[in-house]
Amino acid sequence: MSSKRQIRVGDVLIGGGAPVAVQTMTKTETANLPETMAQIHRVAEAGADLVRVAVPRNEDVEALKTIVRDSPIPIIADIHFNHTLAIKAIEAGAHCIRLNPGNIGGPEKVAEVVATAKQYEVPIRVGVNSGSLPKHLREMEFTDPVGALVAAAEETVALMESLDFGDFKVSMKSTSVPNTIASNRLLSQRIDYPLHLGVTEAGTKWTGSLKSAVGLGTLLADGIGDTVRISLSTFHAEEEVKVAFEILKALKLREKGPVLIACPTCGRLQFDMDSVVQEVEHRLQAYDDPIEVSVLGCAVNGIGEARHADFGITGAKDAGMIFSKGEPLKKVKTSELVDELFKEIDRYYASGKQVLRNEAEAAEATQWLSENEDLSAMTPERLAQMEKDKAAEQADTLAAEAEVAEKAFVDESSSPTAGRRFSRSA
Repeated sequence: MSSKRQIRVGDVLIGGGAPVAVQTMTKTETANLPETMAQIHRVAEAGADLVRVAVPRNEDVEALKTIVRDSPIPIIADIHFNHTLAIKAIEAGAHCIRLNPGNIGGPEKVAEVVATAKQYEVPIRVGVNSGSLPKHLREMEFTDPVGALVAAAEETVALMESLDFGDFKVSMKSTSVPNTIASNRLLSQRIDYPLHLGVTEAGTKWTGSLKSAVGLGTLLADGIGDTVRISLSTFHAEEEVKVAFEILKALKLREKGPVLIACPTCGRLQFDMDSVVQEVEHRLQAYDDPIEVSVLGCAVNGIGEARHADFGITGAKDAGMIFSKGEPLKKVKTSELVDELFKEIDRYYASGKQVLRNEAEAAEATQWLSENEDLSAMTPERLAQMEKDKAAEQADTLAAEAEVAEKAFVDESSSPTAGRRFSRSA
């Protein structure tokens, strides 16, 4: 479920049932054209649908003209405090502007920006965050932070509607994950405009990714949110894009590149799985297709837990196995697992996405698996089979009971005494 209303930023649709759009923000001075354009190209290659650039100076407005012309994805101009820069950014060709009515100088100046946006048919992202609430709501932030955020957002929406402007999306962010979740849940029930999601100032690549995954993942799983930005303390904006797609991929909302499945390892591990996983992850970056690849640390659980994977490997001290869709393909030396895995993947694509199987190699792999797996382990696959067998047994029992009951039933219409009534003599 996405917001009912829909806007268009360049050629990207937001809301109204469109896929969740991924955006990020450049970390460079916008007027530094070589660096800014290089970063825009990197985030576009990583899969970003939109990119925002800071426009705090007139030099940035001038650069914006070239950026908009040369960018492979739509550009959003990020404006604070100076409403004339917002107007100039629209005139320079920005596909959208980000505006916080609370710090732009009052409703009159917002109205000037909106008038220009109408003229050029440019959408606006409006919103608030916990660090820039209007003055009259700042005390409320300490007593009811969620209520303060929602009130500020609703006031912003009311202002835009009073200006007869509906071509906007709303963002409402907090540094607090619980407050971000609660406020967006509440606002989504009250407005039908597209929602931009993010946890503001989330932190480093490690902590920020986790906080964003919890906050945005919770909302997206609820069907709330039309576009997202992961805010990380990194100079590499493409990292934000990668995290965003991992969240969306985990929720099956977007497909972008391969999906890697890897077991957490345990005392049964007999080879350097940590290095293997990292190498597989690195080499998968060369593939755009959403292929699913599994790395299992041992053969104890067989391949049942990754039966759905397009390709996978499981290993032991000296040898391992490559499999596809739960079926063994070949046994190989542990040292050759990764190379052989990618040979099979490349053969798969070269053959038009057909798994090529050598029966002799598959038989050898099957034999290796049977010799190494723990046949007593209650794997998900075996538990499922046990449940299936139990259900079949119950169905057979019910069928047999029904057959016995049917044979014992007497059809009254064929009985010699059918329809007769008996009464005890007085």
